Amino acid sequence: MLETALHSRAMDFFPQLAEPPVRLHLLVVDTDTAIRSACAEIATSLGYAVESTGDLVHARSLLRGRAADILLVNLPPGGNQGLELVAEVKLLYPQTSVIAMTASNSVNAAVEAMRCGASDYLTKPFAMDELSTVLDRASVNQLTDTATRQLRERLRLSQGLGAMIGRSGEMEKLYRILSKVAQSTHPVLVLGESGTGKELVARTIHAYGPNSQKPFLPVDCGSLVPTLIESELFGYVKGAFTGANRSKDGLLVAAEGGTVFLDEIGELTLDLQAKLLRALQEKEVRPVGATHRVPIKARIVAATNRDLAVMVEKGTFRKDLFYRLNVVNLRLPPLRDRREDIPLLAAHFLDRISREHGTKFTLSDEALRTMMRHDWPGNVRELENSVERACALSSGPILHLGDLPTQLQQQGLEARRTAMAVGEPPPEGAAPVVLTLAELEREAILNAIRTLNGDKLQAAKLLGIGKTTLYRKLKEYGIADPLNDE
Repeated sequence: MLETALHSRAMDFFPQLAEPPVRLHLLVVDTDTAIRSACAEIATSLGYAVESTGDLVHARSLLRGRAADILLVNLPPGGNQGLELVAEVKLLYPQTSVIAMTASNSVNAAVEAMRCGASDYLTKPFAMDELSTVLDRASVNQLTDTATRQLRERLRLSQGLGAMIGRSGEMEKLYRILSKVAQSTHPVLVLGESGTGKELVARTIHAYGPNSQKPFLPVDCGSLVPTLIESELFGYVKGAFTGANRSKDGLLVAAEGGTVFLDEIGELTLDLQAKLLRALQEKEVRPVGATHRVPIKARIVAATNRDLAVMVEKGTFRKDLFYRLNVVNLRLPPLRDRREDIPLLAAHFLDRISREHGTKFTLSDEALRTMMRHDWPGNVRELENSVERACALSSGPILHLGDLPTQLQQQGLEARRTAMAVGEPPPEGAAPVVLTLAELEREAILNAIRTLNGDKLQAAKLLGIGKTTLYRKLKEYGIADPLNDE
């Protein structure tokens, strides 16, 4: 039963909780009788007090009589009625958790619902365990006594921690580990590709840790020369070098019990690695130019996009430092492995940009579908930059395929061609994509080479240009292997 399961989760954190939680009131709103009945039946079996309706007017009447703890509402394609209900409910009953249901080809509606205040969404058709999971997440937010409010803050990790955003299985695992790691002061090694949010994870560990009121001090080991890194970490005394007009504490001392974040730790020289290891082992540092040592008290969170284990094997990273830093390691998933988080992230970035510019930007369905298909080699950072670019170049509040970066435009156009080849009409409301002459030229060259299976001489003849010109163009466009070019 839902009450038993939630109470069990609460007891894991707060054994002193004695009273069983109350039954939560769930309102299901969907014109599809079969889906509405199935959702109500499943929710009832899980222990919810359930009401359901297929009429929005009736839904408003039910809510006036009794505010729901959780609202499960369908968003039909081509209309705003469902979104209007979401906005009304969040305005009148801000404590109500709203879950939006959308068709698989209307993911953009879910993004709009999140911006209106929905906390989660389901894409039809969905399985029973998916419904159970989102209801469970929403239920945790409804626990109201003092102890369970503290628990809710802890379990907020299951929906997103701090500014971290994601509801995928990969992120759920990360949140669970973070909830434990944040409460200790052990060193943490954060691993992941560029753009996955390693510094955000480090800040989250600090913010939810026991010394969150102490400083968080980041240093980029890859952007500073070794002498500057040494001065930054260990400090220096007056006169230690030219320009040292006064003494300065290093970050390891200045943290005073807080967190020092060593980004790109793999870029440290072996000499600096040895000095850092000694400082961590002895819990003291010797400032540059000093003869005395200074005690330190700082939590170390290090991050890298490199494989430190391989570097250890090659002798470019000290094994003893690796083990010292690798007490706990967190591996961040690339965005391509958690595509279901793309709409949530896009909504977050759109909301921020909309507030900054005073214009409510939204993505067309075609643009969002193209973003869902893209592999995002630059991960969340690339996604954020793409959304910002689209908002900057858009001629209106709706961001179309033509507003996205060139590579995404080309992927979207290819998807259009494929759909048209099998007789599917172009997406409703799809705006024409205008490419520059250089982009059209690039696509023409690539198509010619692919059509001729890589024969560049024949491709040049087909295009009416010389082979030397073709090679120059390929170099200009940065194309090494046209058959594998993305």
